[in-house]
Amino acid sequence: MGPVGADVEPIVFVVDDDQSVREGIQSLLTSAGFSVDTFPTAKMFLNHPRPDRPACVILDVRMPGLSGLDLQRELTKSGVSIPIIFVTGHGNVRMTAQAMKAGAVEFLTKPFREQELIDAVRESIGRDRMERRRRAELFEMRRLFESLTSRERDVMTKVAAGFLNKQVAAQLGISEITVKVHRAHVMKKMHAKSLADLVRIADRLGASQPRHSPMPDA
Repeated sequence: MGPVGADVEPIVFVVDDDQSVREGIQSLLTSAGFSVDTFPTAKMFLNHPRPDRPACVILDVRMPGLSGLDLQRELTKSGVSIPIIFVTGHGNVRMTAQAMKAGAVEFLTKPFREQELIDAVRESIGRDRMERRRRAELFEMRRLFESLTSRERDVMTKVAAGFLNKQVAAQLGISEITVKVHRAHVMKKMHAKSLADLVRIADRLGASQPRHSPMPDA
């Protein structure tokens, strides 16, 4: 089953041990049109099944048990890609740098302006939508690549690397006419509109060889 589309309704997760902060942020973001789910601890957030939809996390840095930075590391370790906005009343340069280096979108110090948080959420949701589209495109490319025959994959790899049809034929031990037929099938199956498009797809799939100087003939 492929990735869920990037255009479904987004959700914002708020993880903060201070109930008044959680409720305040939830009220603010709900009034701005966002769906919000809150958690008092990082552990509860980690253990909670998260819907597969565009999202971001507003995360307090210092909490009992797992800290916000600990949670960020746990998500990274688990391969979970979700934009994080840190909020804290105890920020310092080193902590901010550590969070941003690990991929945080924003680091806000309490008290922060309401619009500042809303803007950060919109940016984060936008980033997650783009990442989801990128993953969906890659998933589709892989699906199409898997539909190719073994010979078609060989031809695609060599054509995308810049080999001429006659060179591909010589390397694979088939006729140049056969290479052209396979190449046409590859272009159609991979939905490639041009050679440049096919090269881009091969690069995304990691199915390209080191570039060869001559460009493929028509």
